[in-house]
Amino acid sequence: MNVQEINVTNEEQEKKFILKEYRALLRALRKNVSVQEKKQIRRAFEMAVDSHKNMRRKSGEPYVLHPIAVARVVAEEMGLDTTSIICAFLHDVVEDTEVTLEEIERAFNKEVARIVDGLTKISGIFDLNSSIQAENFRKLLLTLNDDIRVILIKLADRLHNMRTLESLKREKQLKIASETMYLYAPLAHRMGLYAIKTEMEDLSLKYTEPVLYKEIAQKLNETKRERARFIHDFIKPLKEELERRGFNFEIYGRPKSIYSIFNKIKNKGVPFEEIYDLFAIRIILKSEPDKEKSDCWGVYSAITDIYKPNPDRLRDWLSNPKTNGYEALHTTVMSSHGKWVEIQIRSERMHEIAEKGFAAHWKYKEGSADTALDEWLEKIHGVLSNPDNTALDVVNDFKHELFSDEIFIFTPKGDLKRLRKGGTALDFAFEIHSDIGKKCIGAKVNNKLVPLSHVLKNGDQIEILTSNKQTPNEDWLNYVVSAKARSVIKQTLKEEKKRIANEGKELLEKKLKQLKIENSEANILLLMNYFKMVSSLDLFFSIATKKIDLNTLANLEVIAGKIKLPKPANTQKLDAGESIDEAVKKTLQKNAELLIMGENADKIDYKFAPCCNPIPGDDVFGFLTINDGIKIHRTNCPNAVQLMSKYAYRIIKTKWTKQHEIAFLTGIKLTGLDDVGLVNKITNIITGQMNLNMRSISFDSSDGVFEGRIMVYVHDTEQLEDLLSRLTALTGILEVERFDSEDAE
Repeated sequence: MNVQEINVTNEEQEKKFILKEYRALLRALRKNVSVQEKKQIRRAFEMAVDSHKNMRRKSGEPYVLHPIAVARVVAEEMGLDTTSIICAFLHDVVEDTEVTLEEIERAFNKEVARIVDGLTKISGIFDLNSSIQAENFRKLLLTLNDDIRVILIKLADRLHNMRTLESLKREKQLKIASETMYLYAPLAHRMGLYAIKTEMEDLSLKYTEPVLYKEIAQKLNETKRERARFIHDFIKPLKEELERRGFNFEIYGRPKSIYSIFNKIKNKGVPFEEIYDLFAIRIILKSEPDKEKSDCWGVYSAITDIYKPNPDRLRDWLSNPKTNGYEALHTTVMSSHGKWVEIQIRSERMHEIAEKGFAAHWKYKEGSADTALDEWLEKIHGVLSNPDNTALDVVNDFKHELFSDEIFIFTPKGDLKRLRKGGTALDFAFEIHSDIGKKCIGAKVNNKLVPLSHVLKNGDQIEILTSNKQTPNEDWLNYVVSAKARSVIKQTLKEEKKRIANEGKELLEKKLKQLKIENSEANILLLMNYFKMVSSLDLFFSIATKKIDLNTLANLEVIAGKIKLPKPANTQKLDAGESIDEAVKKTLQKNAELLIMGENADKIDYKFAPCCNPIPGDDVFGFLTINDGIKIHRTNCPNAVQLMSKYAYRIIKTKWTKQHEIAFLTGIKLTGLDDVGLVNKITNIITGQMNLNMRSISFDSSDGVFEGRIMVYVHDTEQLEDLLSRLTALTGILEVERFDSEDAE
């Protein structure tokens, strides 16, 4: 068989596989899809196949398999409509091929074209102060009130990208996984797509913390049989009692996600073996709509007749569903083996909403517009539509709204209002109305006078006090947690700043006239550069508030009314025909090659980030800052996810070479049983056996247990691991771990 015949065979096999995937999608369609809708889906499929025919993914497979996979997620895992499936097929055609929005509108309709437009990324040049990711995310979020399907299809797109991440380079994996963890998983959570949110978190962890991910997955697998036996024994009496009471139900154990276990290990500082809630029991009831609540409480009653509940762990989302429509009853009970076990009680309808989120929510809503999700969408729209918010402001405010728990607050008349957990009296004032928030001077909570910053608790009753003389100030941003309150306060402060800046602008114009300097845009830009201001507004405001002395302008060189600034050192000339954007890109690529820690590192201006103190051997990346050159972070740095998700284009590929001449500061935390001479043994290992230098050492003892923190200089991770191993082997030491230096402050 010659090469041509092999290629033909491969093409035929690929075509068969593409058709197989498409038919799998058709099988997942709802039964009530009309013949006409199936024709539209077929047309979208053919357009996608034709548009992407010469394109391949990094894995080498035909690109069209990606839109087909996204369409399958939309149909099978979200249960969305025909229009959503069509748009899933076409979500990349405008961005990546010659097909235009006008052609899509002609082939389908305006609605399809509008959704595809919402899914198309913004193209253009952004400076280092902006974020391409943030701009694209803002564009995506602005469709929330117009058509929620844009967000849902984007989540399906991101989920499939995460499922196929192994074929990309490490730096690209980190960038996409960080973005997913930072924004898309919380967004899936808020849309009620718990299964998708959980998978996104697990897959993100797989690439950001590969060693820990494999370790937890392996331990879960090793304890699977033991867990299954425990679940069987725990469920048996419950099943018998529920059947005796005549309930129609399904009951099973569900393992907790790898990410949630990782969080418990990280946040609570407990090893895998000591995490009791590695799984949850789920009971799903077949109930009539009018009996759902009473049936759920009936099941709760049956459970507590058998097992003792933890009164602090009862979660009632039946009476007050979550903002994303989630309804269930959660309780934690003590098993006969002496372990706490979480039980989730839901009806079939509630379960579908929990799994398919927004789509199922609307299916059951039956035209009613008065839902918590609608209120949330309206509130978010207010934040997004604020013209003074930058893209990063929007993303940050939106992010804060995504993963927040809720509390319920009563007005003086007894009306129930939702507020983000941690919300203050000032947050509540803005929740009622922006004007009331701006005039708020305090509040009465449960008839007691409290300040603006008072944090509200579930069930509080609050009355807001206002004054026409009150205006927002900068400190207010420290008193609020809600996106709406922050947005309105920032907008009001910006308006005031603009008013003051106008005074500064007039002062500058007078000074320029006096010094015979042109009041031109070019000269204003040069002054911004000279005084290191990021915007003309900041320049004028600093002049008005006397932070900039206008008399210093007399020292500037002026030629024919134009300001002449001295040339900075190391300026780079553009090649003939080269754009600024290309020059920046080339410089970053050049630096990326140079930034190999060791022999070439001296040619680059770099610093080690104090937030994570990387040492040789750590998995690291470089981050191009605005003023401090390149900063080196560990990939598992607390700030890494945020930096990679917002500023991926400023991430520089970085790696270590073997380097034993330089010592790097790192922290070690020890816990153990207080024993005479133990501190001496510890210091002997560090300074005596390993000949390492310590910067600081501190030990605290309480009730026979001590905790020690040591800042020590090591050459690389290999030497650090050796040190940790030696310390762990000491009798009386319970735990030894590395910590980031900022924790020691």
